[in-house]
Amino acid sequence: MSAAKLLLVEDDPALSELLEYRFQNEGYQVRCTGDGDEAMVLASEDVPDLIILDWMIDGTSGIEVCRRLRRDKETAHVPIIMLTAREAEDDRVRGLEIGADDYMTKPFSPRELLARVAAVMRRIRPALAGETIEVGDIKLDPVAHKVQRRGRSLQLGPTEYRLLKFFMESPGRVFSRGQLLDGVWGTGSDIELRTVDVHIRRLRKAIGIEGAKDPIRTVRSAGYALETA
Repeated sequence: MSAAKLLLVEDDPALSELLEYRFQNEGYQVRCTGDGDEAMVLASEDVPDLIILDWMIDGTSGIEVCRRLRRDKETAHVPIIMLTAREAEDDRVRGLEIGADDYMTKPFSPRELLARVAAVMRRIRPALAGETIEVGDIKLDPVAHKVQRRGRSLQLGPTEYRLLKFFMESPGRVFSRGQLLDGVWGTGSDIELRTVDVHIRRLRKAIGIEGAKDPIRTVRSAGYALETA
């Protein structure tokens, strides 16, 4: 399997150099920038497997970079870990609501960051390699386009399949209707937000089997998430 591609967006030269060295030693392909505008260009030119993004950077702010990456169909699924000196709870919540998958406040241990990145990569690597993805009792084969639950083959329509795959690539994460619309139907789609609810209902029906709980969790005023267990 090829080395994972990591985009490091950090404007502190010393910290950037340290993290680049540590991740390269772990076998990652690392590209670095301290500028938000350049980060978006780099991400579009060669979509990374994961992005480490500082909040306070030159050019476009990290929080705005995160927002724009989530709106772009090509980078909407890329995990983002945000780094920041901001410790207030409201700031952490804002970062997560914008679309960050994880959040670390400075100063932090490079070892802990390595561990968090490794945990994310273990989760997403099967999808990147075209291998079977497993979340709870659901298995999805992205090559054969087949889905099973507890050994039973499930029949999903094309949209429900893409929706399930999108959820399974980020299990446990809550997605708003807008994020699901962008990630599954594509940015700029003229599909209405309420259409997302229709396909969620269809997906629930398609993957529902007797004796098993509904794995899709509705989060009031926030969106939907796929439970991991």
